[in-house]
Amino acid sequence: MKRNAIVKSIGASLLVATIALQFQSGARAGVMMEGFYTSVPSGYGNNWWYDNLSSKANQLASAGISAVWLPPALKGNSGGYSTGYDPFDDYDLGSKNQKGTIPNHYGTRMMLERTAAVLKANGVQVYEDIVDNHRDGDDGFYNFVYVNAYGNASGGRFGKGQYDFHPNVAQDPNVPDGSGEISFGRDLAPVNGAVTTINGQSWVWADYGLKQACDWQTKALDLNGYRFDYVRGISSSWLQSFLNYGAMAGKFAVGENWTGNVTDLNNWIQSSMANRSSAFDFPLHDSYLVPMCNNPGSFNMASLDHAGLAGVNPGGAVTFVENHDTDGSNPITQNKLMGYAYILTSEGYPCVFYRDWSTDAGSYGSGLQAGINNLIWIHEKIASGSTTERWKNSQIFAYERVGGNHLLAGLNADTANPHTITCATGFGANVSLHDYTGHSGDVTTDGSGNVTITIPKNTAGAGYVCYSRQGISGSFTPTQGSTKQEYAGAQDLDIKPADNTAYVTAGQIEVSSGKSISGALYWDATAWTSSTNIVLQLYGPTGALVTSKTYTTATAQGAALTATASATGMYTFQIRSNSTPSTNLKPSYWLDATYTAPQTIIPVTFTVTNANPPAGYSVYVTGNDTELANWTPASAILMNQTNSTTWTQEVGLPASTAVQYKYVLWNGTTATWEAGANKSFTTPASGSVARSDGNF
Repeated sequence: MKRNAIVKSIGASLLVATIALQFQSGARAGVMMEGFYTSVPSGYGNNWWYDNLSSKANQLASAGISAVWLPPALKGNSGGYSTGYDPFDDYDLGSKNQKGTIPNHYGTRMMLERTAAVLKANGVQVYEDIVDNHRDGDDGFYNFVYVNAYGNASGGRFGKGQYDFHPNVAQDPNVPDGSGEISFGRDLAPVNGAVTTINGQSWVWADYGLKQACDWQTKALDLNGYRFDYVRGISSSWLQSFLNYGAMAGKFAVGENWTGNVTDLNNWIQSSMANRSSAFDFPLHDSYLVPMCNNPGSFNMASLDHAGLAGVNPGGAVTFVENHDTDGSNPITQNKLMGYAYILTSEGYPCVFYRDWSTDAGSYGSGLQAGINNLIWIHEKIASGSTTERWKNSQIFAYERVGGNHLLAGLNADTANPHTITCATGFGANVSLHDYTGHSGDVTTDGSGNVTITIPKNTAGAGYVCYSRQGISGSFTPTQGSTKQEYAGAQDLDIKPADNTAYVTAGQIEVSSGKSISGALYWDATAWTSSTNIVLQLYGPTGALVTSKTYTTATAQGAALTATASATGMYTFQIRSNSTPSTNLKPSYWLDATYTAPQTIIPVTFTVTNANPPAGYSVYVTGNDTELANWTPASAILMNQTNSTTWTQEVGLPASTAVQYKYVLWNGTTATWEAGANKSFTTPASGSVARSDGNF
């Protein structure tokens, strides 16, 4: 059996942790994007943020982005207003009705899973923001209780109590900030917290619960890595064990260790974390990039030579120009391209801030995106190897990446004048070089391999050049990849178990036409008889049954239901049990769904501008596919009332698909349909759609 009934096998998890490859810091290709910012518009008349990212996935991959860091997914104490940094329930990804909402700020669990799958379909890895320092939303006495899959109070997994938190127990060892750590909520105690016995083994409850929850989340989303919030408040020895546990073992990790001390930061990576995690390069950002961009006239460009964490441990450094915190507290307000020119031509793993790249309203990308995309191309196609300084003074810094074709980068802080320099290179004698930024003309090295280049003046941060050998070309073609997402059903989770009274939805997956679908099922067969079974069904985008499979005591654990998607759209797994024993009426299960999502999802905003439903009724939208509930009022999409007569809602739909829809008034039992013919349109290949439909 793959797993125990409720608690996954401790032994198997520890074995995986033991044999998993440890993350090693080393030079790596790739460009990460922080896929959000603090004030992202989401829901309630705006596109849900998850769907916005889904719609951008192909564009991101085509620009050379190789991984996207998603915002914290757990339901927060402030409900739909939460940005995720006040986490409440470890098993609510926008799937339970808690804190006044089912979706989190960014959307529902289904939207999140689809975003992860669409990113994977474009060859982009998925990192999740993990907040394991604290929890928020208790009863005032450190007690945390959660609803279960049936909406019943106090039945949810991983409830917590007084002695799972500091200061009710002693501070954990090896916490960088120690007793001086900042309070963001109830401070979790995964080392010194209350001890419990699970399957005959003693565990600190917070330790066990946090590891199990992230293992569950990793499998649910098929995560490739993690960004850890406020690691200065977390025991480094515990975090190291966490990252070697279960599904987390061997995956990428980066910590938010906000310190300006390079030595302390590098010690955290190499000693405290034994190179199991990288760290964001706050010293580079705070002490170098911010003053270089904001005050170029007084900044000493020579100081950029092997600056910051990247200068001493490039394999452990995640470099960045801006993030969701610095954007509000210590932002770069001018010449930002110069910062990107530095991190995208230098060593380290660069992270691009979505708001700097995007051309959405409220973002800054209208003046930055083209330059950032060009620099991403240079990073991925040319820049590699170690760094050799070639020229430096107070206004100019030139350096060469000596791997592959070599890259000679030159940065000029002078806002008034271009500068011409002659420097040594490793290209060799009489080699023709091209500036791949287009800022300066072609040049040729002399007989000694020296070259004379002119770096333009610093106009809006564009005072830089990037020279390499002639003829380097190529683009980024997204490679459609599959994903495996696990749907765990149990009474104390967010998905119902295999109910013995009715079919329940196990999961919904967005599949690209012609691609295979596999649903491998593992289940709790405790006390089953020869007449006990589970039936797993798969329904297509139109609501028609595609296939089904019955599981009995004679069926092997992990046996898969398989099909091929006949059309792009949402496919739904439904499950139920029959003739179950009284001691296992509603068996738990784990459904591993393997599939390939489409490369583009289109956010469609439906708006009714003059609707006046009777008391007790609300306005819903439904239509001809699963995303629009297949004309079923009881499952239709509830619209949000934005004023006395206007109702709006956003739904993610497949690209290039014919859509029919109508609005319906529904009070839970009675439906009043919009009069007239069905409304219709075809979603575009990319972009978004707004449907404004006047009277109802």
